[in-house]
Amino acid sequence: MTPLQEKTYVLLKKVPKGRVTTYKALADALGTRAYRAIGQFMRTNPYAPGVPCHRVVASDGTIGGFNAGVAKKIRMLRAEGVKISGNKIVDFTSLFLSPKREAKE
Repeated sequence: MTPLQEKTYVLLKKVPKGRVTTYKALADALGTRAYRAIGQFMRTNPYAPGVPCHRVVASDGTIGGFNAGVAKKIRMLRAEGVKISGNKIVDFTSLFLSPKREAKE
């Protein structure tokens, strides 16, 4: 596992139930532009559900992918109180959490 993967998983654990973040927001907080790499980290997350990759969505509020299937991701988010309509987060801006920028080492 790369240092960037480890930092990504640590940062994602800070996103609480009922909130979502984006691949881009995680990358920005980690000081990288590797948005697609962040998506791949979510796809291969060995710590799920402890590291809640289902809480990471696309920047426009659409659900995005999920290793266990989009339907399961939607069920998990709804179980946490997130409302979804047409594969998009309802009231995305109020549920969006931008992780704090982590210091680069």
